Amino acid sequence: DLSFQVQGQAGVKFRNWAGTYGSSPELFFRPRSVEEIREILELARQRGKRVKVVGGGHSPSDIACSEDFMIHMGKINRILQVDKEKLQVKVEAGILLSELNLELEKHGMALANLGAVSEVTAAGVIGTGTHNTGIGHGILPTQVVALSLLLASGEILECSESVNPEVFQAARLHLGCLGIVVSVTFQCVPEFRLREVAFPSTLSQVLDELEEHLRKSQYFRFLWFPHSENPPCSSSSWFWDYAVGYYLLEFLLWISSFVPGLVVWINRVFFRLLYNSRLENVAQSHRIFSYECRFRQHVQDWAIPIEKTKEALLELKAALERNPGMVAHFPVEIRFSRRDEILLSPCFQRDSCYINVIMYRPYGKDVPRLRYWRAYEEIMRRHGGRPHWAKAHSCTRKDLEKMYPAFPKFCAIREKLDPTGIFLNAYLEKVFY
Repeated sequence: DLSFQVQGQAGVKFRNWAGTYGSSPELFFRPRSVEEIREILELARQRGKRVKVVGGGHSPSDIACSEDFMIHMGKINRILQVDKEKLQVKVEAGILLSELNLELEKHGMALANLGAVSEVTAAGVIGTGTHNTGIGHGILPTQVVALSLLLASGEILECSESVNPEVFQAARLHLGCLGIVVSVTFQCVPEFRLREVAFPSTLSQVLDELEEHLRKSQYFRFLWFPHSENPPCSSSSWFWDYAVGYYLLEFLLWISSFVPGLVVWINRVFFRLLYNSRLENVAQSHRIFSYECRFRQHVQDWAIPIEKTKEALLELKAALERNPGMVAHFPVEIRFSRRDEILLSPCFQRDSCYINVIMYRPYGKDVPRLRYWRAYEEIMRRHGGRPHWAKAHSCTRKDLEKMYPAFPKFCAIREKLDPTGIFLNAYLEKVFY
């Protein structure tokens, strides 16, 4: 053994945020520099161990889990460079977006689009293709203009549109399997304020007027409450601010896990409590984009071609109506993203609609969801859906090859950059083998 400066901790238990998966890595590292990460890779090579990097741990799947070595990037979180001319910012991979947003604000800059959760790292957000909504905007990785990748070999590969462009289109959605992203450069925009307008409507009405909604708003999304007619078009918080709503809902959902018929009633009552009137709210962009995910939950989120939106949602509604025993928690969240050229992006070469379904875990209890999951997945697959990489899905390599035209290309790049599979884990083996 070489004399290693960097110490790993034994006995650390990792759990993802939703509490749906966890692992007990043999050693858990919190490196402070790229040099230290190199040493960890060297140690892993000597001992024949695999390495996984974890960011904010928000992915509701087991994509970050490892029984070997785990690297937490929390201490590699500096801002490296702010270019006001080009409106670009270069950051270390472990910075949380919540920290980056505040830093950008000081420079009069902002990211054009953000996900709902900001306690996620710069490299993590692009690892699984985080997205929000806005048909004029791509998924979050489309805002990345350059990145540095530390390879299994210990060398650093710079990637951008002009340098190693092939690897760049793979690494912007890297699944943690190409190398360790150590820095990311984001394209920003001048800071801006957003006006959020929420109003009640019905599912059929929103679907009929979809073209117009997408044209009129920068960031249009809608929430549909299954078992009730109404989708509101955004979210309000007065009810939650008193925390009453939160505790009451958790309790009711827990009871409904024994009496599934209650879910229909819960969805209708909460729709009326939360969204029966038009609401407006104006604030800095990043404050409007982020909102509290209040519950631990199981999530699926597939992207389908945008022209299939209406058909797919009406089929999901019909499936729920046909099977009174099959319950769906609210809300089903519908968002839109622009096409891109990122190899494993669910929006690869097509404008897409994401349909996000959840089942809450009241007090950590698992609520039966398999029938609903199966019905949903079947509808998504039938309409050419592609699953969100961070969320639950049952796809194997055979499925993914059919869904992603550039899948073989990504695999070839992965095999070249990581020939011994040091960055693989159980989740990724299902994807690649």
